[in-house]
Amino acid sequence: MAETTTHQRPLRGWDKPELDLSTAHWQSSSRGLGDVQIAFVEGFIAMRNSASPESPSLIFTPDEWGAFVSGAREGEFDLT
Repeated sequence: MAETTTHQRPLRGWDKPELDLSTAHWQSSSRGLGDVQIAFVEGFIAMRNSASPESPSLIFTPDEWGAFVSGAREGEFDLT
């Protein structure tokens, strides 16, 4: 399934490149039971809502992703 890219003005201090997610290999979280999909693209981790894949994706550096996952495991984030 192809995904269209929406061009938005970058946030001040945003240091992540514009990634082409149209050919990303999206993987479902929670062994296919979750609402989140992730893809590894050009050294970054993209995360999107599987129920609304046309919505903007969140982009994480590897360090940011590690902190996010660690916080989620400790209950810091509600992923439901």
